[in-house]
Order: sequence, then C-alpha cells, then structure tokens
Amino acid sequence: MTLGVSATAAWQSERNRLLGIAYRMLGDFGHAEDVVSEVAIDAVRQERKAESRVDSWPAWLTTVCVRRSVDRVRQLAAVREDYIGPWLPEPLDMATLPEEAVANRELLSLTLLHLAEQLAPEARAALVLHRAFGMSAPEIAEILEKTPAAVRQMISRAERRLDIDPEAPAPRAKDRAALDKLVHAIEQGELETVVAMLDRDAILWADGGGKVKSAMNPLFGAARISRFFAGIFGKAVVFDPVRPVRAEIVEVNGEAALVLRHHGRADIVTINCGPDGTIRELRQLSNPDKLTRLSLVR
Repeated sequence: MTLGVSATAAWQSERNRLLGIAYRMLGDFGHAEDVVSEVAIDAVRQERKAESRVDSWPAWLTTVCVRRSVDRVRQLAAVREDYIGPWLPEPLDMATLPEEAVANRELLSLTLLHLAEQLAPEARAALVLHRAFGMSAPEIAEILEKTPAAVRQMISRAERRLDIDPEAPAPRAKDRAALDKLVHAIEQGELETVVAMLDRDAILWADGGGKVKSAMNPLFGAARISRFFAGIFGKAVVFDPVRPVRAEIVEVNGEAALVLRHHGRADIVTINCGPDGTIRELRQLSNPDKLTRLSLVR
C-alpha cells in the first residue's frame, strides 16, 4: 500500500461524515463539498511528510475539516454582506444523502441553520460537533484548541441563543398542523385564512438572491407579510387564472415544508409556530440556484 492510498482510503471512509459537519457549519452544500475536498488534499500532504505520524485518521480528518470550515465561515461572512436580499441556507433532500452525513438529523433544519449564522464560527462548530455528532467537550476542546470548560460554555450559550432544548429537540406538531391548514387555504385561494394564521409580530425572510423577484428585506408584522402574499396571489392569477398557486407538503432538511408553485416557478417555505399555533416565522427560498439539489421542486 502506498503512502497516498492510506490517506485517501481514510478520507473516503470518513467523507460523508465530514460533509455532514461542513454543511451544518456553512449552510451551503457546494461549499461543504469544497471544504471536504480540501481536507483530502491536506491528508495526502500530511502523510507524505517523512516526519509525520497520524495515530487516528478519523480524528485528524475531523479536526482539519472543522478548522477549514471555521475559516470558510469567516470568508463567506464578507461575501454574504453583498448578497442581494436576505440569505437563507441551501435546502437538501435528505433521501439523497448518506446516513453518515445526516447523522441524527440534529441541526439540519433550515430554521436552525439560518439562526446559527448569528453564532461565532467556533461556537457554531462546538454546537454542531456536540449536538449532531455526540462529541464530548474535551474532544471538541482539542479540535478548537480551547479548554473543555470554555467549550461547555460555548455550547450552553449557543443553545440558549438558538432556543434549543439541551435535552430534546422541540416538537414540530403545531408546525405540521399549520402547514396542512396552509395547503388547503392556498389551494382554495383563501388568502384571508392565510393572513389569520399569522402572528401579529410574524417575520418573513424571502431569499430570491436577485435571480427572481422577492422581498429585498425581512418583512416584519402580519400586515406587511399579508400584502406580500396578496401580491404573489394577484400576479399568479394573471399568469394562470385556473390554478394560480399550488401547494404541497414535502420533507426538506428533515422537516416538513411547503412547495409553492406559481408563475412557472417553485418556492420552498418553512414555518415556525408559537405555543398558540400562530405562525411566527416564515422562510421562503426562491433563488433557483439554491434549489438544484431538490428533485421535489422540478
């Protein structure tokens, strides 16, 4: 066995798990693939060093993947400042991903991937490794070159910031019930029902990326969101008077979501409901470049 083969074999064995880490860090599968490819090159170079010795390839590969992902998050922060309109993570069809990348589905929802943008890169890494891959604080501390106490504090603060229950994932029953109701209202053209489902202080993020017409800034409040959807419905009727908007429930990133079809295009919409069942947050992905990995919208 040559030196390169050993490193390559180790990377191939760990590749899917590394993709799961990088995607959760970056919210963009293309960038995640780039990072994991760079890790492969690093592994081969490391093994070719005459003085180097890797005791555990999985640990070494994980460390390099996390550190490269942290660097990429920092690089993308500047790029996303110039993004046209709100930036939302790239959605994925979980059925197309290997189990090692999906892991336990923790931190895969578009909501959490979006909220995790608020976290510092190393805090995001600590949360991903702990929640999604079950790594302990001492293990994470070695990767991030922190103390275990500092890592525990980062994880605790990140969970509070993202409103994550440290013991169990939040129930999604209200969201699914609301989606079922939304589908019926949209299919029947009952815009007033859609409006009535919104919390007074609801927020909508719409990511068109400058590729399709969409809201350029987050919309705050039920009144503004209702006007936004009224505009969509009105233009859709002109485009197709018989069936202007179609809706169906699909699974995206391990959670129920809507596919809205109108104007000859498809949008992905996810929602979050409050304790009273009203919709408090909506995320609408319309940028066609971000929907290429979803067979559901074609």
